[in-house]
Amino acid sequence: MSLPSEGAGSSPVEHEPAGSTPAQLRLLVHGATGRLGKAIVEVAQSQGDLAIKGATRQDPVDKLIGSADVVIDVTAPAATITVARLCSESQTPLVVGTTGHNQEQIETLRLVSQKCPVLLAPNFSLGVNLLFWMAETAAAKLGKDFDVEIVELHHRLKKDAPSGTAKRVAELIAAARQSSYEKNTRHGREGLVGERPADEIGVHAVRGGDIIGEHTVLFAGLGERIELTHKASSRETFARGAIQAARWIVGRTPGLYEMRDVLGLKEGARS
Repeated sequence: MSLPSEGAGSSPVEHEPAGSTPAQLRLLVHGATGRLGKAIVEVAQSQGDLAIKGATRQDPVDKLIGSADVVIDVTAPAATITVARLCSESQTPLVVGTTGHNQEQIETLRLVSQKCPVLLAPNFSLGVNLLFWMAETAAAKLGKDFDVEIVELHHRLKKDAPSGTAKRVAELIAAARQSSYEKNTRHGREGLVGERPADEIGVHAVRGGDIIGEHTVLFAGLGERIELTHKASSRETFARGAIQAARWIVGRTPGLYEMRDVLGLKEGARS
C-alpha cells in the first residue's frame, strides 16, 4: 500500500541502520524528510538502542508498520489517518505529532485508539507541556476576572493556524474556567467589535521568517497581568520529546494518551 501525497517536506524515507539487532526498539518515522522528521531521525540515530525505519511512497507501508515496535507520525492530517488505520490493524503503538486534524479525523483517531495505544501531541517539548499545565492552573485560580489572550508565532511555511499548541492551550483554559472553547474562542479582531466578553479567549497567529515556535499566554486583570511565554530555539527539543513519547507508549494498553501522561503532569493542575 502506498501513501497519498503528503505535501512538502513530509515524504518518509528509509533510515534503518545496517546491523540492527532484535534488542533494538524498531522506530518507524513517518514523515522522516520533513523538518521535524529529520530532527527525530538525527536524534534517534545518536541513541544506540533504536533501529530507525521509514518508507518511500513506493514502499509497502503496511508491512513496514507490521515490523515496527512504534510509529511516530509527523506528516499531514490525511496521511495520519492512513497510517493510523494500518496501526489499528497491526496493533502497533502510534505517536502523532501532526496537527491540523478536523473533528472527523480526531474521531477516527479515537476509534483507532480502541485497538492500539495512540498518543496525540500538538507539541513534544517539555517546556510547552509545562506551559499547558501552568496555563490551566492559572486559569482555574484566576477565573474570569482575568482576560485571556494567546499569541503564537511560527515560520512562514507552517500550513495550519492557529498552531495545535495554541489551540490546546485555549481548550485547557476554557475547560478550567468551565467555559466552551467552541463558543468563546475569537481568532483575531477587526472593525467595531464591541466590548470584550468575560468568557472570551483571544487567539492570534503570526507567520514569518524561520521562527521555530513561540507561544505567549496573557492573563490580563485590573491593575496587573501575567504572561507565560515559551520560545523554541531548536527542533531537537521536539525530537527528543517525540522519542521519549515513543519509548513510553510501547507496551501500553489501547487508549488515547497525551504528553502529560508521559511527563507525569496528568493530574493536579486544578487542585
